[in-house]
Amino acid sequence: MKLKSALLASVLPVALALAAAAPALAQTPMPDPLDDRSAKRIEKMEKVVRELRAIVFQGRDTGKPVVVQTAETDAQIAALNERISDLEQTIQRMNGQNEVLTHDLDQARRGAESQKSRADQLEQRLSALEGKITTLETAAANAAAAQIPAAPAAPADPATAFKQARQLLLDGDYAGAENAFGGFVSAYPDDAKAPEARYWLGETQFVREAYGDAAGSYLGAVRGWPQTSWAPNAVLKLSRSLVALKKPADACRTLDELAKRYPKAPADVVSKAKSTRTQAKCAA
Repeated sequence: MKLKSALLASVLPVALALAAAAPALAQTPMPDPLDDRSAKRIEKMEKVVRELRAIVFQGRDTGKPVVVQTAETDAQIAALNERISDLEQTIQRMNGQNEVLTHDLDQARRGAESQKSRADQLEQRLSALEGKITTLETAAANAAAAQIPAAPAAPADPATAFKQARQLLLDGDYAGAENAFGGFVSAYPDDAKAPEARYWLGETQFVREAYGDAAGSYLGAVRGWPQTSWAPNAVLKLSRSLVALKKPADACRTLDELAKRYPKAPADVVSKAKSTRTQAKCAA
């Protein structure tokens, strides 16, 4: 009995323990694959933590700043740095181009301002010059008006008018004689003395070297080739006026007519005609 009681006493606790553990063992789940992945992630994180701790301790021991970055971050930062470098170079080029453009614009603006200033100065000088020319022209016109007497009114008697004009010429008043003979021709174009008046008018114009006007007056005087004492000299003066007007061919034809129309012209007229032919280079 004692042995049996001892065995029961020793086996009973074990049995009770097994009975208590049986429900727990019955409730233990099967292994889950996700738990394996989680375990791997935990191991990986623990590894990273260990590496970080090593880096931190290394930085603490060396005194250098701790920089923790992944390889992917390094590549991104390197790419960003390269882009930033490219942008900086582009900005530098653009700044250089802007400086060149600004310089060119300043030069162009200064050039335009200089040209405008010169144009304004030139305009002022031209205006001043025009004012001076106008003043000189006015003064010259006034002086000419003061020097040339007004043409006297033609007398009602043509003979008296011609006599007065002739006297002015004899007195050496060529300007007054020109006005007087011009007034006579205008007032009495059909008078018998009109051709001679034209001749003397031509003489006053020839004296002041108005060769175009003189040629017209001489031509009007000898129209019809009058047989008068002054006619040969009028033809000679016409040829000399044509030479002065640089019309030698017309002058030579006029001299030919002089010899033909007035073969008995005075010796002095013939002599002057010969020298005029030489001057005009007329054919022999």
